Amino acid sequence: MDFQGTLFAAEQAPLVATLSAGVERTTLTRGAWIDVRRSWLADADEVFETLVREVPWRAEQRQMYDRVVDVPRLVHTYGIGEPLPHPTLVEAREALSDHYQPELGERFVTAGCCYYRDGRDSVAWHGDTFGRGRTQDTMVAIVSVGDPRRLTLRPRGGGESIAVTMGHGDLVVMGGSCQRTWEHAVPKVANAGPRLSVQFRPRHVF
Repeated sequence: MDFQGTLFAAEQAPLVATLSAGVERTTLTRGAWIDVRRSWLADADEVFETLVREVPWRAEQRQMYDRVVDVPRLVHTYGIGEPLPHPTLVEAREALSDHYQPELGERFVTAGCCYYRDGRDSVAWHGDTFGRGRTQDTMVAIVSVGDPRRLTLRPRGGGESIAVTMGHGDLVVMGGSCQRTWEHAVPKVANAGPRLSVQFRPRHVF
């Protein structure tokens, strides 16, 4: 038995599945679309455990009317050039960049992380429009690990919503005009375990 060869092959096994097959695209209205790739991460359990342990999570607050309230999730962002906490995330970012660069015209360079500790943690309706997403087509790629949660999308200004359940190791990419013509949210649920999401973005998209 060639133990050395087998060990070397195991060490070189890809950490993410191919994006040339298995991606399902749904065309939305007004130039928006989403791609879904199920079970994309090969070692989702390890990624989850590492992120919980290694990411310097912080709680944020925001002004709501006449009072300050806690943001219902923990967050951290890895900026351009900052090392990511797990090699799978590095491989994921590069695989996304290689696959989508012909369509996007640039590479993914930042990684925003959110920690939904239970079903009470959530994110309200919004689009990533603080940067170039307000005026330009762009992409946001979301990798999810942990308990499944629904990512809900609806047309900005009203219309029928859709929902994608993001499972352990799944990938969802929002593209085209999605950030400025649609909104997305992760609603509260009665019961859910911990879930982490990593949002890969190109430069100046927030």
